[in-house]
Amino acid sequence: MTPQSEDEVWRQIVASFNDTAERDSADQPWPDSENVPPEPTRRVVKPSEEPLPDEDSDEDSEEGEGEEGHFEPPPPPPLPKLDLPTKLAWVALFGGPAYLLVAAMASWHMDGWALFTAVAAFIGGFVALVVRMGDGPPNDSGWDDGAIL
Repeated sequence: MTPQSEDEVWRQIVASFNDTAERDSADQPWPDSENVPPEPTRRVVKPSEEPLPDEDSDEDSEEGEGEEGHFEPPPPPPLPKLDLPTKLAWVALFGGPAYLLVAAMASWHMDGWALFTAVAAFIGGFVALVVRMGDGPPNDSGWDDGAIL
């Protein structure tokens, strides 16, 4: 395109910016069968002729027959028992900020050592839990970690 024809095309685009498109245009990119009707048709759902099964009936009381699609998961395994250092780390992690929050809301006078102890408990509990996470490989993995090339 030459610069003059580009300018002309640009002027045509700007001039036709507020024009509305014709609804019955023949150059639409989809077939007429895909046009949405102005008023959507309403569909009527008729109830089925079959009677609903009675919940009190004894016919389906056998196990498995009436509950064909029902799944009940097995109970979860019990939570692992925590050792004493882990329990203390959790208490310190939440206990330090909890003490500071309660003391601030109750307007208690806090000495410097109490503030230091609460903050140190929070930081110490966090560090203890991170160190005890054990993110490394298991101890019994040996020299071969299972990678195959």
